Amino acid sequence: MKNPPSIRKYYVDEAGDATIYSRRGKVLIGTSGCSRYFILGVLDISDPVSLQKNMDELRMSLLADPYFKGVPSVQPSARKTALYFHAKDDLPEVRREVFALLQKHKCRFLAVIRDKQRVLRYVQRRNTLDISYRYRPNELYDYMIRVLFKNILHKDPHYEIFFSKRWKKDRTEALRKALEKSQERFSQQSGKKASSTISLIHQTSQENAGLQAVDYFLWSLQRFYERKEDRYLDLLWPSFSLVHDLDNTRKNPYGVYYTRKKPLKLAALDNDLPEI
Repeated sequence: MKNPPSIRKYYVDEAGDATIYSRRGKVLIGTSGCSRYFILGVLDISDPVSLQKNMDELRMSLLADPYFKGVPSVQPSARKTALYFHAKDDLPEVRREVFALLQKHKCRFLAVIRDKQRVLRYVQRRNTLDISYRYRPNELYDYMIRVLFKNILHKDPHYEIFFSKRWKKDRTEALRKALEKSQERFSQQSGKKASSTISLIHQTSQENAGLQAVDYFLWSLQRFYERKEDRYLDLLWPSFSLVHDLDNTRKNPYGVYYTRKKPLKLAALDNDLPEI
């Protein structure tokens, strides 16, 4: 009897947003509620079933701890930590426990990063050449999906890719096309045919511990870029496989790749953008 075909599961989320302009055309980058960076990440978990079990057990343990009695964010009515872990909403004491749990699981995290100031420059330059062009956040998101998945959709027969947002039908198709484009570009550059099949699955974080885990990885990376805090990133860095900073082009036009052997450090951040 043949073994069932291998299925690899990927968990995708984002940090920050792809917004550049308000509805009236005002640049919002860096203002309250609008990030400087947009980050897209994917997490590959060695044993997602075990992670789900451990995350559920940890949450139940914390809810039963008298220390958190009366804390608003831990109450079921708040629909936050009582239902699922979310780094932005969780208390520091809760985050510490989740980080410790994630360090015990074998994971592989990859991310791509765009500096929206650089994206703005591109949009403004393109507008001078084509006055009909209008920037759309989905345009940036789909491009980053293609970059993120270019080299990780060819080794296994089938991939299940979990997204944490419930997209409209047209967005689901756009994401599928972006993933297929990633496979096509891999085939063109490597000469190897990528014949793997792909399933897109949309679930809430409450339903899927993998989506809760990738949120924590992204939060640690976002704190590094937006607030120059490296302690959270350092905790999880052994599980970071690749970070591609697309806009750090001081040395190479394609950006910089950070890996376990070439870790991301605060010295890599520079607020002075090079001319393009």
